[in-house]
Amino acid sequence: MSRKLTKPVAVGAALLLALAACGSNGDSGGAQSPGEEVDCTAYEAYGDLAGTEVTVYTAIVSPEADPYTESFRAFEECTGATIVYEGDKAFSEQISVRVQGGNAPDIAFVPQPGLVQTLVATGEPVPAPADVEANVDEFFGEDWKAYGTVDGTFYAAPLGASVKSLVWYSPQAFSDGGYQVPETWDEMMSLTAEIAAAHDDGLTKPWCVGFGDGASTGWVGTDWIEDVLLRTSDGETYDKWTTHEIPFNDPVVIEAFDTAGQILLNNDYVNGGLGDSRTISTTAFVDAGLPILDGTCYMHRQASFYGSMWPEGTNVGPDGDVWAFYLPAVDPAQAKPVIGGGDFALAFADRPEVQAFQTYLSSDDWANERAKATTTGGAVSANKGLDPELLVNEVDRLSVEMLQDELTVFRFDGSDLMPSAVGAGTFWTAMVDWTTDGRTAQEVTTQVEDSWPR
Repeated sequence: MSRKLTKPVAVGAALLLALAACGSNGDSGGAQSPGEEVDCTAYEAYGDLAGTEVTVYTAIVSPEADPYTESFRAFEECTGATIVYEGDKAFSEQISVRVQGGNAPDIAFVPQPGLVQTLVATGEPVPAPADVEANVDEFFGEDWKAYGTVDGTFYAAPLGASVKSLVWYSPQAFSDGGYQVPETWDEMMSLTAEIAAAHDDGLTKPWCVGFGDGASTGWVGTDWIEDVLLRTSDGETYDKWTTHEIPFNDPVVIEAFDTAGQILLNNDYVNGGLGDSRTISTTAFVDAGLPILDGTCYMHRQASFYGSMWPEGTNVGPDGDVWAFYLPAVDPAQAKPVIGGGDFALAFADRPEVQAFQTYLSSDDWANERAKATTTGGAVSANKGLDPELLVNEVDRLSVEMLQDELTVFRFDGSDLMPSAVGAGTFWTAMVDWTTDGRTAQEVTTQVEDSWPR
């Protein structure tokens, strides 16, 4: 059950009427299915907020926004507060303009830790109240809390999450070949060699990879390096790399490139159904996994969102046409690195209703309400109070299982944490040069290092 506001709040007559109207059919309150009568027990401590309003600004627009607004319904009905939701595709550009212009929302859903830091630097956001911090301590790991903390002060609680450390495959093809899902990096490399040896026709390969995405070509390659670096080093080293406390061409980064290159630069291992390693950067990432369906490729590393990109009619699941497994760690008994993303609730006001809504958003109650309201999938969260059985999507369940694992070491997509000129510029270019032009890991990492803003 979520942590409630520790500051005593009187429950007024209006709220008592609301509680009576909502009903009280259980001891714990918690999530209710959309359209069901709401049990207000879990909301009593938020107090009587009738007549108040909380504005929320985010990049999430309809229809993806619909489960969010539905998940606020119980809070609104039981407290009397009104949540005014504004989705804007131009959020990342407009939020700073609005804050600097004195038009900040009460709460912003910020999609990147770097932007949280940028907004905090304006001096306008307010630190999260103690109840929000307590919820984060209870329901999220230290890795997540750190991303909402700036200069030792905690500001922003995590909301949703995404997972990138997945390998897509065909369960039937694995079964037909007698292959087992690998549990360690060494097992995965042995499996890769085994598949390559069994298919020497030059057409069928263990892996299929695509970095292509128009002007954004290369970002898929950065994900490969980030995933590998977090496995060949550790979280602390990864953090130093993304913040430039160690140079981009540090030996540990060279090692990560070389380790990834054992797959990406080996023409016996890539690019199944597409060509050789030189086709990686010319293959659109949306199409790169498709050779799994025709049997010319066995494995494709890509994020959880790829589950919705298979052709219509593809059965995605453990016994389906395609499924995914965790990109193995070197020693999963010690740590299970996961690369991904997420968003954070950052407040610009500390009125009681804003703090109450912040507390709700950081609770297990909200995570479960959102899961129930999300009928098409996509309600992933690292909140340990989220009930995976409420998720309608097998990929979501797999992602939450990974995030809730006590051994998980979570880190944000590194290129999103770097200066944009690097993370969305020279790093992307380096991945193309490395796989296409035959440049060495030392050459391309030095190329990026030289571009880092001084």
